[in-house]
Amino acid sequence: MGCPRCRNLMVQETFVDLHADTNPVSFTGWRCVICGAIVDRLIAQHQIVRPKPHMHQTRTRKPLIQFG
Repeated sequence: MGCPRCRNLMVQETFVDLHADTNPVSFTGWRCVICGAIVDRLIAQHQIVRPKPHMHQTRTRKPLIQFG
């Protein structure tokens, strides 16, 4: 598996969420050995189903200080 950020080697690891409500929760995912990016099943799903960016209109800005 190639890293989605830097395209380098990723290794499979088991991560532990120590901030879980009652018991620590462990999950498996992938970590890039170069940049440290972490991808698990939930992260991958969110990257696939990204919302479309909102198109915004540019507005003309008035300068803060007007001379003359």
